[in-house]
Amino acid sequence: MNTPQSTPIPQQAFDWYDEYAHGLIDRRTFMRKLGGLAALGFSMNVLTSALLPNYAFAEQVSFNDDAIKASYTTFGSPDGHGKGRGYLVVPKDLNAKRPVVLVIHENRGLNPYIEDVARRLAKVGFIAFAPDALFPLGGYPGNDDEGRAMQKTLDEAKIRHDFVAAARFLKSHPNSNGKLGAVGFCFGGYIVNYLAAVDANLLSAGVPFYGTPASADLRKNIKAPLMIHLAEQDKRVNDTWPEYEQDLKTNKVEYTMHMYKDAQHGFHNDSTARYDKENAELAWQRTIEFFNKKLVDEYQPNSPIQTKPESD
Repeated sequence: MNTPQSTPIPQQAFDWYDEYAHGLIDRRTFMRKLGGLAALGFSMNVLTSALLPNYAFAEQVSFNDDAIKASYTTFGSPDGHGKGRGYLVVPKDLNAKRPVVLVIHENRGLNPYIEDVARRLAKVGFIAFAPDALFPLGGYPGNDDEGRAMQKTLDEAKIRHDFVAAARFLKSHPNSNGKLGAVGFCFGGYIVNYLAAVDANLLSAGVPFYGTPASADLRKNIKAPLMIHLAEQDKRVNDTWPEYEQDLKTNKVEYTMHMYKDAQHGFHNDSTARYDKENAELAWQRTIEFFNKKLVDEYQPNSPIQTKPESD
C-alpha cells in the first residue's frame, strides 16, 4: 500500500484545513493563514502538498483486480434529484446472497479514495455501492475544491433523499441478502447517522467515521447498531458527541464509540497527510468485523465473510 510522506505540520494547519474543507473559511483565507507559517520554516509547497489530497496514494485495491467487478449504474430518486448514479462493486463470483454496504463520500463528491473504499469492501465479499451526490451537476469534477463548491450549490434535503433512494436501491439488489450496512466519512458519516434515524428499518448496521449526528428530533427512531469512529484532534465533531451519546443511551441503541488517539479528522483518508496508518487500519479492521457480525448470515467470529448459499 502506498502512503503519503509524513510532514511535521503544526496542528493549527490541520485545523485551518478542516475549516476550509467545511466551508468555514474560503480558500484565500486558508492560503493566507498557511503563509503565516513561513516564519517557522515551512514553504507553501510543503504545506499544500501535505494537506491537499493526492489520490495516487489512495489505491489499495486496483479497479483491475481479478476478484471484483466494478461499474457505474443509475437509480431512481423521485424525492431527490430524480435520478442518481453511483459506483457499484461486486465480488466477481456471485454464487450466493451477499450483504450490501453503502459507501458515502465526504462533502466533495465521489472521489478516487471513496471508490477505492468500495473496492476494498467488495474484495472481502460485500456488494458495495458508492453514490455520487454531484451526479445532478455532471458528477465529481476531478478535483476536491471544485467538487466541494459544487456540492454547496445543491439542495441539502434533495441530497439526503438521494442517499435514501440509493440505500433502498442497493438493499433490493438481486444478490442482496436483505441486510444493508452503511459506512461514511465526514459528511458521509453524517449521512450514515441520518439514514439510521430517518427510517428505523433501513439499516442493519451503520459505521460513521467522524460524522455529526442527525437532527435531535429524528434520533428517537434509531434502531440499527452503530460503530462510531472519532478522532481525538477533531474538536468540531467531538463536541457533538456527548449529546448524541445521551440520546443513544436514552433510546437503548446498541452502539460502540472508538476514539483514536492523536488522530485528525479524516484520518482514514490515505490521500492526505491527515492519514494515520495505524489508526486507520485498526478502524477498518473493526469496521469489517462489525459488518461481518451484523450483516452476514451464519456469522462465525474471526472468519472471512460467510454467506448462506441460495436454495434451489
